[in-house]
Amino acid sequence: MKKTSLYVDPEVDRALDRRARAEGITKAELVRRVLAAAVSERPRPQARGVFEGPRDPGSEAERHLSEMEFGER
Repeated sequence: MKKTSLYVDPEVDRALDRRARAEGITKAELVRRVLAAAVSERPRPQARGVFEGPRDPGSEAERHLSEMEFGER
């Protein structure tokens, strides 16, 4: 096993202590488990294009229809 050092906020350290005690394991074992779970999860797909374009898509409808000559004969 490779040794790694990291800095955590005091609140996080206290929470780790409480959780490790509650689970009956060392803080190091808890951190190993949490890190292993975090890196084994698949990244969630990110929505793309959801917030792009006009706020009200219908606001451009008339212009788009006229550009397509919709309804004209």
